Amino acid sequence: MDERPVDAGALIHELEGHLLIEATLGEGRAQAGLFCRQFGWLTDSQRAEVEERFVEEYVSLARVSWRRTVQRSAELRGEYEEAYRVLRRRLVAGWVFRMGLLGGAGVLIVSLARQ
Repeated sequence: MDERPVDAGALIHELEGHLLIEATLGEGRAQAGLFCRQFGWLTDSQRAEVEERFVEEYVSLARVSWRRTVQRSAELRGEYEEAYRVLRRRLVAGWVFRMGLLGGAGVLIVSLARQ
């Protein structure tokens, strides 16, 4: 057996991927059946061929959609992370400024009290 530790997260992602593909294949087969019903003149072998090609195209389109979704989510993540960094810098700068004002006010009060 392999001595490397099992990465549970990677295993779960792989399993989810397989389940997603199987669900999509099932949906594609169901849609292919509905599509081919309108062509009553097809022979059984023709119907099987059309259904198989329909499923292939259905899964192919789903994969393209998934890739676009992944790409867009990565873009959005980058945009949100940048917005978070900007807001965090502004918050820290505001906090430092306020602490400086309070410190300056404290020094002023102490110096006035000593006079």
